[in-house]
Amino acid sequence: MLFTRLIVENWRNFRAVNVQLQERTFVVGPNAAGKSNLLDVFRFLRDIAEPEGGFQRAVKSRGGVSNLRCLHARKQPDVVVDVEVRIDHDVWQYRLQFSQDSSRRPLVTTEIVRHNGSLVLQRPDASDDADPNRLTQTNLEQVNANKDFRVLAEFLARVRYLHIVPQLVRESDRFRSVADDPYGSDFLERIAKTPERTLKSRLKKINAALQVAVPQLQELRVERDERGSPHLKGLYKHWRPNAGWQTEEQFSDGTLRLLGLLWAVLDGYAPLVLEEPELSLHSAVVRFIPAMMTRATRKNARQTIISTHSADLLTDESIAPEEVLLLHPSEDGTRVEVAADDQQVRALLDGFVSLADIVFPRTAPENASQLSLFGD
Repeated sequence: MLFTRLIVENWRNFRAVNVQLQERTFVVGPNAAGKSNLLDVFRFLRDIAEPEGGFQRAVKSRGGVSNLRCLHARKQPDVVVDVEVRIDHDVWQYRLQFSQDSSRRPLVTTEIVRHNGSLVLQRPDASDDADPNRLTQTNLEQVNANKDFRVLAEFLARVRYLHIVPQLVRESDRFRSVADDPYGSDFLERIAKTPERTLKSRLKKINAALQVAVPQLQELRVERDERGSPHLKGLYKHWRPNAGWQTEEQFSDGTLRLLGLLWAVLDGYAPLVLEEPELSLHSAVVRFIPAMMTRATRKNARQTIISTHSADLLTDESIAPEEVLLLHPSEDGTRVEVAADDQQVRALLDGFVSLADIVFPRTAPENASQLSLFGD
């Protein structure tokens, strides 16, 4: 199951986007181009569909419609989010178009669901005309209304976003834990609640991978302290037997982020959205992230959508230009194109120039060299 196409209109940095998505998708662009905002489309749909979410909460948690609407939009048109999804052998399309009323309350202006090309839902309908307050909610979020496309709603609700903040993992007691927190406040608790057999299997796989980046790490386990709080423990090589145990408090940022990445890849089968997984990691490790993720997801074919600033990450020769989205800021909003659709990129690849060497110079700020003049 995966997203196969993304269409947005007047969403944050983007006036219009219409791109195909692959099983692996890498989002590349300069600072402030909108990489995080593009990834947030998938989080937004998840926030609507998940049981504790909903349309009103998803919009208001992002500052309201005015904050979501692209600054380059003309005459305050609606915001549009439209995705095509493949689930098993079926193709689903979900389109949500929304605006706000005079009191800035988010309102659905169009909601459409198609299944293999056939129309399943189209709103507004007669019930909406009779009761306009119904348009404050999507049918996607309502169990009694999404019966005919619940498989799609459940797919969107399972989308996972991850951007581990090591300090939240180390000092989870100091912060209010949030269920399924993408930043890691409940990360250790999620691990500890995993059934023992599954937990041991995953930790074994993660430890084997971590040893490439942290060769001295011999064993991983999860234990609860006397208060019941979970802790991650790692046994490091030491001249005294069993003297090298450390908890997450002593783990480096890179170790915690890589551990979180590896766990997320193994935990589930719905699309996984990752923001800059290369942070705090050595370039020699970053180069192997795509291969590692492909190997880890080969059984369930889990889709990964990744934003990155790292040329090292794109040095993996298995990455095809169809898998890379290039973000180009302009005076009329950020433009998104698939690298394979750029004739110059294709020509350079035919000339045996690496994808990383082609892509990153094209997305770098034009006057980045002037930063060296700072302070003069």
